[in-house]
Amino acid sequence: METVTLDELDRALVHALHIDGRAPFNRIAIALEVSESTVARRYRRLRTAGVLRVTASVNLGPLGYVPWTIRLRCTPDASGAIATALARRNDTFWVHLLSGGTEISCGTQTLRGGEGGEGLLLQKLSRTSRVNSVTAHSLLQSFTDPGSWSGFACLGEEQQRLLRPRPPAPDERRTALDEGDRALLELLSLDGRTGHAELAADTGLSESTVRRRLERLRHLGVLSFQVDLPMAALGYHAEARLWLSVKPSALVSVARTLAGHREVSFVAITTGPTNVMASVVCRDTGDLYRYLTERVAALDEVHTVETATVDRTVKRTGTLLPFGA
Repeated sequence: METVTLDELDRALVHALHIDGRAPFNRIAIALEVSESTVARRYRRLRTAGVLRVTASVNLGPLGYVPWTIRLRCTPDASGAIATALARRNDTFWVHLLSGGTEISCGTQTLRGGEGGEGLLLQKLSRTSRVNSVTAHSLLQSFTDPGSWSGFACLGEEQQRLLRPRPPAPDERRTALDEGDRALLELLSLDGRTGHAELAADTGLSESTVRRRLERLRHLGVLSFQVDLPMAALGYHAEARLWLSVKPSALVSVARTLAGHREVSFVAITTGPTNVMASVVCRDTGDLYRYLTERVAALDEVHTVETATVDRTVKRTGTLLPFGA
């Protein structure tokens, strides 16, 4: 991956794609008040350099699945190989090496009330000799969404309004994915901006069918698109995962407070030995220290906090990263 410095226009493009990863270049150009060719050229430059990618994010909650985050403690000599093996599975996402290579965290989704998914994964992990312990936390309720983190923000409200996709309809009838849907999702996990014509050619579906299926999956809330880039490209060099034990009567208020912090990119109430999990992104370790000792420490309802720094991201949403970021 090349070393690329993002200028003001690059950052505006990243924010635009953060709002809607499949927004047409002409709509982004209108919001950014530049030419369509300029937007296309900037995107190709960042994409070719390996700095920026748009990838599909699949939320199977509307289809009856439950999201989990799994935390492993393992021997440092085995952590890289285990993290890579987890990343290569098609049922994992957000695989991180933590705490100097002594921990791994990853996400998965499993069918509610059914076997497989997280259960089978935990069975395999428990039989791995160099895994010292495994804990699984079901994500009961999240308080942020991929498009809400303020670290990307540089566009005004009107610019953002021009780019926002239609929100999903959470009360729509539950449905199942068929082979055509799965084929589309697999291709979009590699490149979320793959055109309708190319998707049609690769899946054997008609272009109109591809367009209709993508609109349906997005409307259901199953499919969304995320910007995939190293946080360091935006000037953030310290990431951490927090596991908090919070007074039960204050769970919602603490989660909402954390979600409002500029440092927090994700927060959820969970099951497990702790009951709140948060992802934190800071400028540097000094910024992380101040966040923990000033903002988190000020929350009286928080009894304990476990912190694990992110050393390397092996996989973000759906695809093994070709670069360690």
